Amino acid sequence: MPKILRIINRLNIGGPTFNVAYLTKYLSSRYETLLVSGTIDDGEASSEYILEELGIKPVYIPEMQRPIRPFKDRKAYSKIKQIIKKFQPDIVHTHAAKAGTLGRLAAYHSNVPVILHTFHGHVFHSYFHPLVTKAFIQIERYLAKKSSKIVAISELQKKELSQDFKICQEEKIVVVPNGFDLDRFQKDYDLKRNRFRTQYSIPEQVLAIGIIGRLAPIKNHELFLKSIDLLRKITNIPFMAFIIGDGELRVKLEGICQQLNLPFAKLDQGELPQLVNFTSWIKEIDIANAGLDIIALTSLNEGTPVSLVEAQAARNPIVTTNVGGVADVVLHEKAGFLTPSNQHEPFANALKILLENENLRKSMGDFGHSFAFEKFGYQRLVKDMENLYDLLLSKN
Repeated sequence: MPKILRIINRLNIGGPTFNVAYLTKYLSSRYETLLVSGTIDDGEASSEYILEELGIKPVYIPEMQRPIRPFKDRKAYSKIKQIIKKFQPDIVHTHAAKAGTLGRLAAYHSNVPVILHTFHGHVFHSYFHPLVTKAFIQIERYLAKKSSKIVAISELQKKELSQDFKICQEEKIVVVPNGFDLDRFQKDYDLKRNRFRTQYSIPEQVLAIGIIGRLAPIKNHELFLKSIDLLRKITNIPFMAFIIGDGELRVKLEGICQQLNLPFAKLDQGELPQLVNFTSWIKEIDIANAGLDIIALTSLNEGTPVSLVEAQAARNPIVTTNVGGVADVVLHEKAGFLTPSNQHEPFANALKILLENENLRKSMGDFGHSFAFEKFGYQRLVKDMENLYDLLLSKN
């Protein structure tokens, strides 16, 4: 029975956690899988509950954290090597940057037959100073040489890795899109919608626009707030905006609301709803999606944005910036609107079109629903990955 050691940076809310959870749980019984994880950053919401619901018990390495910390990184590397020595995997499959660095180095120096790495996104623009970014690119080029294959989650990401940033040759990259459990976004939909809208006192005639994700610079929530500010001036349709998530920029974003004279409420602190509403994290995101009418995303860079996949599963139309792998997730003018990065006027105008056209909201929601289930179900993810594992093992 082939053994797979799967290593992930941390179990925070997002696509990588779902990816490793479903691959660990649903991969064929022909494989034995051990999941190893680092720890989440301060201010991030944990997604450990996802693994608990699936009955998965990962091995934790507390020293493996997102920031670069040489002493802790060295200790995490040593622990990974110890795990490899004990578990004797046929495949080490790493997910995201830190796990990809430490895990692939440990696997290479332990003579593991097959070494894989999945880029769930990348940090090659919009994250760090150009000199730091250049260093990360050089590191990834080196690590790619030690890898049997590189897994990209979209065709666009494959192009970025091979052509734009020259991480490795195109032939070394395999595209395997993320997969999710999407059935829950339609189960008991009406009950969930009523629950969300009752909890947050949303009148029946008011449309709810939501943005879901970490309150971090890369997510560019300031663009969302500027768009909401403009939107209230160019439409007569009543609406409320919901910022679902939390993080380091929470206080700054509340300050931007004040600067723009946007009435806002901290719903997680018991305040009464306003035009803009901060909810913090909502664990049962299927309930939130049922209660919302439009889902927004304003990121400067993305891999496969989970919130947009889930939005489509719930039949919500989308307005998003056209960055990273977004175009592979949302088809422009079919499931929503893709707008230029960091431009609030086109973003607000796209929201206005959806607010004012109920039939368009429905048709885009129906299209996105079918598209999401066909392309992003976890069953497809598992099948694709099994085929890749079998192929690589057959060559060793």
